[in-house]
Amino acid sequence: MANFEVIPAEVRARAGKGVARATRRSGMVPAVVYGAKQEPSLIALDPRVVMRELKRGGWRSRLYEIDAAGVKTRALMRDVQFHPVTDAPEHVDFQRLAVGEPVRVAVQVVFLNEAISVGLKRGGVLNVVRHSVEVLVDPDNIPDRFEADLGPLDINDNIRWHDLKGTENTRPTIIDRDFVVATVASPTVIAEAAPDPNQQAAAAPAKGKGGPAKAAAPAAPAKGGAAKAPAKPAAKK
Repeated sequence: MANFEVIPAEVRARAGKGVARATRRSGMVPAVVYGAKQEPSLIALDPRVVMRELKRGGWRSRLYEIDAAGVKTRALMRDVQFHPVTDAPEHVDFQRLAVGEPVRVAVQVVFLNEAISVGLKRGGVLNVVRHSVEVLVDPDNIPDRFEADLGPLDINDNIRWHDLKGTENTRPTIIDRDFVVATVASPTVIAEAAPDPNQQAAAAPAKGKGGPAKAAAPAAPAKGGAAKAPAKPAAKK
């Protein structure tokens, strides 16, 4: 038998944006329960309860029993609307569950034995394709999770739908193939680029006997001092 998380709620008498704003001003979160060919039920929730469920993770597949003024309704939390600035929950949608009527849920995949996986110990990398799998299932048989055993996987091996544990009484929404959930990929090695010999030759200084050429020294002055200017011809008398 499935386990249901009990959520206390208050009944809202009317719908509408004005009533919803008034509910928020009173410190509660407006919500609605729909489905199972019944009229929608208007309720209000404690925001602390809503945040607690969101932080737990997997809230889209968790089963709830909403207790509003003594009337209990089994439902799934389908959508949460948040304030664009504060991120506080502003509205919650629940789908009412009916016995014998399958529902579509996303079930979390939990990966086991990662530390002893053959491929991961050899340097492989776990590539998770699907962190959850969407299935159709009767409300009383919704699993908490699916399990994937990584222990025997080597490099280039994968986990497919048929490898998962806990899928009894469920049917995947992808029915045309045995789809991949995760793979152990080969390690990625980035090879260091080989140096270009032409660039090395251009960058290196020219080598020769006696070392690099030196600038020519200035000519030494003639002995006896600085050179004299040529004598001017004598003026004719």
